[in-house]
Amino acid sequence: MLSSTFIRTKAGRLLPVVLAAMLLAGCPSQAPQTPPINIQDEASANSDYYLQQLQQSSDDNKADWQLLAIRALIREGQLPQAAAQLNALPQDMNNSQLVERQLLLAELQVGNKSYDAARNSLSSIDSNALSSNQLVRLYQAQIAANQGQASLPLIRAYIAQEPLLPVNARQDNLDQTWKALLGLKPADMNSLVINADENVLQGWLDLLRVYQENKQDPELLKAGIKDWQNRYPQNPAAKNLPSQLNQVLSFSQASTSHIALLLPLNGQAKVFADAIQQGFATAQSGITLTAPVQPTPPTNDPDQSAAAAPNANGAVSPSAPPADIAQAQPAAPSAAPAMPTQPANAQVKVYDTSGQPLSALLAQAQQEGATLVVGPLLKTDVEQLASTPTTLNVLALNQPEQPQDSPNICYFALSPEDEARDAARHIWAQQKRLPLLLIPRGAFGDRIAKAFAEEWQKQGGQTVLQQSIGSTTELRQMVNSGGIRMSGTPVSVAAQAPQSVTIAGLTIPAPPSDIPASTGGGVDAVYIVATQDQLMLIKPMIDMTTNSRSKPAMFASSRGYQAGAGPDFRLEMEGLQFSDIPLLAGVNPALQQQASAKFGNDYSLVRLYAMGMDAWTLANHFAEMRQLPGFQVSGASGVLSASPNCVISRKLTWLQYRRGSVVPVS
Repeated sequence: MLSSTFIRTKAGRLLPVVLAAMLLAGCPSQAPQTPPINIQDEASANSDYYLQQLQQSSDDNKADWQLLAIRALIREGQLPQAAAQLNALPQDMNNSQLVERQLLLAELQVGNKSYDAARNSLSSIDSNALSSNQLVRLYQAQIAANQGQASLPLIRAYIAQEPLLPVNARQDNLDQTWKALLGLKPADMNSLVINADENVLQGWLDLLRVYQENKQDPELLKAGIKDWQNRYPQNPAAKNLPSQLNQVLSFSQASTSHIALLLPLNGQAKVFADAIQQGFATAQSGITLTAPVQPTPPTNDPDQSAAAAPNANGAVSPSAPPADIAQAQPAAPSAAPAMPTQPANAQVKVYDTSGQPLSALLAQAQQEGATLVVGPLLKTDVEQLASTPTTLNVLALNQPEQPQDSPNICYFALSPEDEARDAARHIWAQQKRLPLLLIPRGAFGDRIAKAFAEEWQKQGGQTVLQQSIGSTTELRQMVNSGGIRMSGTPVSVAAQAPQSVTIAGLTIPAPPSDIPASTGGGVDAVYIVATQDQLMLIKPMIDMTTNSRSKPAMFASSRGYQAGAGPDFRLEMEGLQFSDIPLLAGVNPALQQQASAKFGNDYSLVRLYAMGMDAWTLANHFAEMRQLPGFQVSGASGVLSASPNCVISRKLTWLQYRRGSVVPVS
């Protein structure tokens, strides 16, 4: 009995298991289920996963897994593999798959820097057929394909993707939209055509207008921004302003009632300090580059009489006849308007940096009531600023090799590197793409070449060639030995992070390449850093060794522009463009004549004099330069603006020798 009961109980327990086995045996075998596929959604797995799924999937799903694998390969920077998979896609795909294929093709073209092809591919995509995720990818591919060049399509892409982005990415999108707007040129603004329903774009353009009209007056700009927010309450920027404009609303003016001027009043640098101090005092007295100045009486020195005589075009010919003065019209500033200086009742005290340590002078100046410091001048002193704690605002008159971003320090210098960077921007704007640098042999020339090449790359250029030039004696010997070759060695720039593009919030590294872009020919521009005597030999050699069809455009630094050059020199330089400070470009002939006479036609000292004038202007607009990105002021040494770490850069005036005269470059 016990045995029988036990067997029945055991059999009762086994019955469900047996029934389950019988049911399973009657069903066909099934493979493990793969996750559902939606090519329109986010694809966050790596390419290995998708490629494995592609190998294991049925024919119906293969195209979807292959599309996802291509997207992952592009995201990982494996562009050749992505291209191979794209070419291997089947022809008989449905509409959703074909749209995804076209979007992937555009993303791959962006990754390969085929931007024109990418723009064409993107233009054929119907955005109405895309999911939200695909729309973000579409807009970010459009942004990448525009290469940061400010344009209406770029701005529209930023605006369109804003509501689709996660909240933590929207501020950066607003900042990038504003950056693109600021990059629009006046010609672009005049030709803009927008649709009647583009209310958000219209709001952005109106904000840009408010900024452009009021950016030189922080208080007016604050009021204009607040009024704009009231008029466009639904605009995304009204709720969260671009970071740059947020800084405007928090702007506070700095006190300049007591200025400490730190200069070396003894030693070899005294002559430079004297020129800066005289320019500072001139500007403090209320004389500006655009203010009328009483001409000084005529001098018996023909060089001094002619040095500032402007020609009929408003620029200055170093040896123009004095009779041209009556015909002259002052040349207009080339960019930002001149800023009014503060009242001249600010107290200025000069401190001698050649006698005391910098830390002691700063402490003394602060104890004596200084609210702002202008100086020091010598680089060794400027390099000490970062390690010399002070709460005073400091406008240093030089800059260290690696300027540090300090909230109370700005750096202002007349550096040849700054002039080289301006030359790179100017030559790029002249549509030249393969420049040759003729630079002095040695460390000085190396610094110029590096600065030019770095700025050239920022503009979008690639190869920059360099060739060293020797003394005037060496150049004379070259005249009889074949002249100057239109070739050189590539300028070596410090290794930079490889360029990349961002698509759908993910950064794709650009493929490595050591091959420069096609130049369509040989050297098309020459930038010459040489003295006047050297220029007299270099330009004719280039003219003789190149024919009219292959002749490159020629540009020169201010190093070759000095007083005393006669008509023969000006005729020999026909067509050459060169840069210099506005004070020496004929903007204010009377002031230039006074300054040239004051320093015996030593243009190097006249340039330092102009720097002193601008130091006064910058001191009175220190807070704007330090706190307001994009703030500019037109000065005697150039149009001045500040980088994010408040290194002052200068946009120079460009002039050209034409038919024996010096005229502005249009």
